[in-house]
Amino acid sequence: MDDDFIINPKWSQRRQNRCAAFRFIFQWEMNKSDNLQFDLDAYFSNLGHNADYFPYAIELIGGVIEKVAILDSIIRELVQNWDFARIAKVDLALLRVSIYEIKYRLDVPPIVIINETLEISKDFSSDNSRKFLNGVLDKAMIQIARPTRKPAV
Repeated sequence: MDDDFIINPKWSQRRQNRCAAFRFIFQWEMNKSDNLQFDLDAYFSNLGHNADYFPYAIELIGGVIEKVAILDSIIRELVQNWDFARIAKVDLALLRVSIYEIKYRLDVPPIVIINETLEISKDFSSDNSRKFLNGVLDKAMIQIARPTRKPAV
């Protein structure tokens, strides 16, 4: 197994799933393919697990890919003074997954989603990126108007 594929084994399974989803979305943005299932199987195999270990990641990946146009529209609104094309691809992948969760996973409190995203970003982004992500996700939480610290369902 390639060390570049390993996700921090000290993380909870949920965080590992979020990280796997983010990393897949990042790769998907760079190289979209016609066979998503094949790509997912190969990806999870490289992570050292089968898809059964990543049910939440699979849900996030499918949701983000299905709703990418909506998510990108929300991101464009949230970063009004920033050129969308200039958003770092790592940050864009993190934002897509996080905003998908805030908007569509009503069983997860937004504050948890934001904290998890910022924790994952420590391994993949810079300090400035974390500040950017935090600002955008705070705005998303307000715009989507959900309870901050508890599930909406």
